[in-house]
Amino acid sequence: MILKGKKVLVYGTGLSGVAAARLLLQVGADVVIYDENEEIDQGILVATIGVGLCGNVQVLLGELHQGLVQTLDLVIMSPGVPLDIPQVALFCANQLPIWGEIELAYVLGQGDVLAITGTNGKTTTTALLGEIMKAHQANTYVVGNIGKPYTDIALETNKDTIIVAETSSFQLETIHRFRPKIAAILNITPDHLDRHHTMEAYIAAKERIAQNQEEEDVCVLNYDNENSKNFASRAKAQVIFFSTQEMVKGVYLKEGKIVCHLDQPKILCEANQLKVLGIHNLENVMAAIAMAVAYGVPERVIRQEVLAFGGVAHRIEFVTQKNNVFYYNDSKGTNPDAAIKAIQAMIRPTVLIGGGYDKDANYDGWIQAFDGKVKKLILVGETKDKIAETAKKLGFYDIVMKDTFEEAVKAGMEYAVPGDAVLLSPACASWGMFQNYEERGDKFKELVTRENIYG
Repeated sequence: MILKGKKVLVYGTGLSGVAAARLLLQVGADVVIYDENEEIDQGILVATIGVGLCGNVQVLLGELHQGLVQTLDLVIMSPGVPLDIPQVALFCANQLPIWGEIELAYVLGQGDVLAITGTNGKTTTTALLGEIMKAHQANTYVVGNIGKPYTDIALETNKDTIIVAETSSFQLETIHRFRPKIAAILNITPDHLDRHHTMEAYIAAKERIAQNQEEEDVCVLNYDNENSKNFASRAKAQVIFFSTQEMVKGVYLKEGKIVCHLDQPKILCEANQLKVLGIHNLENVMAAIAMAVAYGVPERVIRQEVLAFGGVAHRIEFVTQKNNVFYYNDSKGTNPDAAIKAIQAMIRPTVLIGGGYDKDANYDGWIQAFDGKVKKLILVGETKDKIAETAKKLGFYDIVMKDTFEEAVKAGMEYAVPGDAVLLSPACASWGMFQNYEERGDKFKELVTRENIYG
C-alpha cells in the first residue's frame, strides 16, 4: 500500500503510537492519532511526535465516531490495545485494514529481519543476538522493548540492513506480510491470558511469527519446551532446534559444552565460560547462537560475543570480576520469586545483598532457596528485621545488618573471598532508598567498579 495521501488512524498515544505517527507523517500520510483518554495534553503530544512533521496530524480524544471511521484508509493499532473492543469491531465493519507497528515498519523498511518471541527470555536473547550481528555487520538495528520502536528506524534501513526484533504476542496479532528471514520461538508457557483468553489463542499468536515464512527461511525452536517443539511439524521454514537435554539438529549441550550441529558437530565453547548464569540463560544463549549460525555469522564472531556477553541490565547481570570475586546485579529481583531464580543461577559461594521496601511479602521460600549456596546475607532497608527473623526461624544465621545501601555493598565486598560471588538480589522493591530498581542497580554497579568504594 502506498501511504502518501492516505488517511491513517493511529490508535494509542504511547511510545509505539507516537513512533508510528511520526513514520506515517514522514511518508506523507494524513494522520489521526487517537486515544480514549480525554485528559491527554494535545500540545505535548504533537510536540512529542515532532516539530515540523505535524502539518497533517489531527489529535482525537474521547469518543470515536462512525463518520470519521468511514473516511479512513488504514488503522495502526498500538500493541497495548486489545483487539476485542467495540472500536475494532467498528473498523472491521468498515472493512478497514488493521496493522500493528511492526507491520507498518516492515512494509516501509528494508533488510533482513531476525525476530524473536517467547514467554520468557526475549530481551536477553535479543540483546545477545544484537551484539553478535553488530559485530558481524555494522548496519544492524535492535528494535522492540529492548531498543527503539521498529517504526523509528524503518526509513533508515536498506537492503543490507539487519534488524534484530523482539516481538510480543500483542504485536504479532496484527501482522499480515511481516516475514522474518529467521524467526525464533524461545518457549510458550501460560501468560497474558487476560488478553488472549485461552492458551490456544496465546500459542496461535506466538506462532504467527512464522506464518509468512517460506522454505528458504529458518525457524529456531526450543526442543525442551513442548509448545515450541510441537510447532516444528507445522512450520513452513527450515527448523533448527536448541536443547539443553537432547542432541538435536541445531545447538545443544553435551558434557558441559555448547555444540553446533548442522552439517557436522562443532564445539563453540564451554558452558561454564559464559558470564550469564542459570539454565534459562543457557537456553537464551543457545537460541541466539542458532539464529546467528543460520544467518551465516562466522563461529569466531559468535564465540567472541557470547563469551563477552554480561546479560541484560539488572537481570543477574555480570558486572565485574575483582580479585577473583564475581559481582552480579539482579536489582530487578524485586520480589522473592524473582530473587529465587538468581540464587538458583549461582554456581559459586555467594554473598547476598537483600532487603528494601516492604510489600508485605513472605520470604520463607527465598531463604529456603539458599540451599547451601549463600554464605552470608547482608540486609538493608525497612525489611531487614523481617527478613532476618525469617532467616533465623529457618536456621540461617550468617546475617549482617547495615543502615545504608553503600555500607551493605562495602560489606559484601569485604566478606567475599576469591572464588565467591557477590549478588545484589534484594527480593524487595527499591522505594524508600531509590526511585526504581534501575537506579538501585546502577548504584551497585558504580560502587563495585570503583577502585575505592568511598573514592
